Amino acid sequence: MSHRQTDNSANPGDGHDEDIERLLTEGVSLDQPAVLPAAPPKEAAYLANQPDGDLQGAIGLYAEAAQDMATAALELSLGRHFACADFCNQATEKAAQSISLLRFGRRSMYDHDLRTLGATVGAPEDIQNKMAILSPFHPEAFYVDTPPEEADEVINADQANSYVKSARQVMRWARGIVLGQ
Repeated sequence: MSHRQTDNSANPGDGHDEDIERLLTEGVSLDQPAVLPAAPPKEAAYLANQPDGDLQGAIGLYAEAAQDMATAALELSLGRHFACADFCNQATEKAAQSISLLRFGRRSMYDHDLRTLGATVGAPEDIQNKMAILSPFHPEAFYVDTPPEEADEVINADQANSYVKSARQVMRWARGIVLGQ
């Protein structure tokens, strides 16, 4: 049996997550043979069968969130601390909105308060707290009190690193729902 045809009945989801991550990072080509995926985890299967859910949209938006996390890490390494925090904010929003697409078939309305968005999509309290930490870094809100040219001076490297950690916790929570971990 090839890796793609491995029997996953003993450990549902094994291999499936690796395939999804590979598709998100490498894409697909038209000359690849069609392979039936392993059965999705119970919550993802249930949600995918709901009339209003948008599994493909949710996966796509989660992939965008993952890209934003990669950009946040790059911005941190370049010393652009506000840009890092901004990308953490964006990644968190997209991760939560991917769950909204999965559960409701649409993005949820909110006013840049990530805690509110987290509550709307059913995030646990600890995840809502992580989301709240990142709410102030939406540019419209941040630039009200901070001129753009001073943005990177207001946030230090340690703070930016803590924002990356908060965003990654939100991403892991959303990944477990959207990708069925």
